[in-house]
Amino acid sequence: MLPIPNNDFQILKSMSDTTVPSDQKTSSTLHSSRSAERVLSLLSTVASSGTISLTAAAAQADLPTSTALRHLRLLTNQGYLIRDDQGLYSVGPAFVRMALVSHQRGPYARLTTAAQPGLERLVEATEESAYLAVRDGNEAVYIATAESRRAIRHVGWVGRSVPLDGTAVGQALLCAPEAPGSRPHLYFNTGSIEPDVTAVVAPIHGSAQVVGALSVLGPAERLADERLRTAAKAITEVAVSVSLALVAPEGSSQ
Repeated sequence: MLPIPNNDFQILKSMSDTTVPSDQKTSSTLHSSRSAERVLSLLSTVASSGTISLTAAAAQADLPTSTALRHLRLLTNQGYLIRDDQGLYSVGPAFVRMALVSHQRGPYARLTTAAQPGLERLVEATEESAYLAVRDGNEAVYIATAESRRAIRHVGWVGRSVPLDGTAVGQALLCAPEAPGSRPHLYFNTGSIEPDVTAVVAPIHGSAQVVGALSVLGPAERLADERLRTAAKAITEVAVSVSLALVAPEGSSQ
C-alpha cells in the first residue's frame, strides 16, 4: 500500500473528527439497526408465509408499503427472496442454501438427525403426520416433519411458528426437565391453532433441559379413541428413544 502523505493524513483525520458529530454517528447507528430489524422481520414473514404479496408482507411486518418494498427489493436482489409474475414473494436460493447449511451443521443438526427416524416411525404407527419443534422465545418453531401418506393429512408446518401459550407444543417445551430417557408427560389439545386438528405432544429431554418436542397432528374425528391411545404410546416410545440418542456419545448406537 502506498503511504499517505502527512498533510493528506491530517485532512482525513480532520474529516473523521469533525464532519460526523458523535450525535450523528449515534443516529446513523440507530437507523442502521432499525433497518436491519425491518429486513429480518420481512424475511421471517415471507419464510413463514410460503408466498405472500407486498401488501400482506408490509401489514404483517407493521411497515409502510414503500419501506417494505425497498427492503423486499434488497432481499430479492441478494437472492434471499424471489418474486413471481403475480408479484408474490417466496424464499430464494440464497435463503435455501443458508437453511440447508444450518440444518446440516447448525445447533439443531444432531437433534434433527436423531429425531427424523422417530418421526418416520410415528407416521408408520399412527398414519398421521409427525413434527419436531423447538423453542424460540415465546414461540415454538417446527423444524422437521414426516408426512402422513393419507389423502387427507396435516402438512406444511415446517418453518411455521406458533405461540407457546395455550398450545400443547408450548406446554411440552415449557415443562420441567427430567432425566434423559424418562417417560415423558404427554400433552393433548384440539383446535388451539387449527379447528378440528388434534395434537399429541411429548417433550424431548436433553442432558439439562427440554431440547425439543415431538408432535402427532391429525383430524380430530380420526385421531381419537383407540387411534389416540396408539399415538400416545408411539410418541412416548419415540421421545424416550430420541432423548437417549442425544445424550449418548456421538458415533455410538442405542
